[in-house]
Amino acid sequence: MNQKLEQVIGLIDDVNNEDPNKELVGDKEWPKERLYSERMAEMLNRFKPDANELLKIAVRGQHIQRWKSLRSDYPLGKQGYHQWRSELYTFHANGVATLMQQVGYEPDDIEQVKNAVGKKAIKRNPDSQLVEDVAGLVFIEYYMLAFALKHPEYTEEKWIGIILKTWRKMSDDAHQFVLAGNIKLPESLQKLIVKAIS
Repeated sequence: MNQKLEQVIGLIDDVNNEDPNKELVGDKEWPKERLYSERMAEMLNRFKPDANELLKIAVRGQHIQRWKSLRSDYPLGKQGYHQWRSELYTFHANGVATLMQQVGYEPDDIEQVKNAVGKKAIKRNPDSQLVEDVAGLVFIEYYMLAFALKHPEYTEEKWIGIILKTWRKMSDDAHQFVLAGNIKLPESLQKLIVKAIS
């Protein structure tokens, strides 16, 4: 790992270590967004091991300081949700850009990472699509079950809709990665996921 990349990854980790929300994995307690960024980086290494350093930064910083922008600060309903999401993308993109500036990355490189983290032109920008793919893979492997447990009232139909929504955001490469058995599907949701995507 080159020095600038090491420095910016260290800064992203330091910032995410400040997350007051904790998650227990085995016997280790993690700041929630630090854990998420580790999972994103690990998934990138599995999915696209040859990804360049800018993509490594984008994936690592995708949720930087997410705890500072709460869904509850925005109006209820779809419109409020979409407003929160789009402002969140900008918030994360700017957060990562600031840290890249600190360690001396070139403006063009910073802009490229900002676009990827900000999910600009997802289907047309391969960097944005890759960040979206990795986020989808991480959600399915690590977070879908916890989300399901929070919503016991959801019907099978509702669940199939949620799974398909995630699936449609992902590229064919990511679909093939899942179908080839490269991610661990949550056991209790396995049948439902297979039903949704087949």
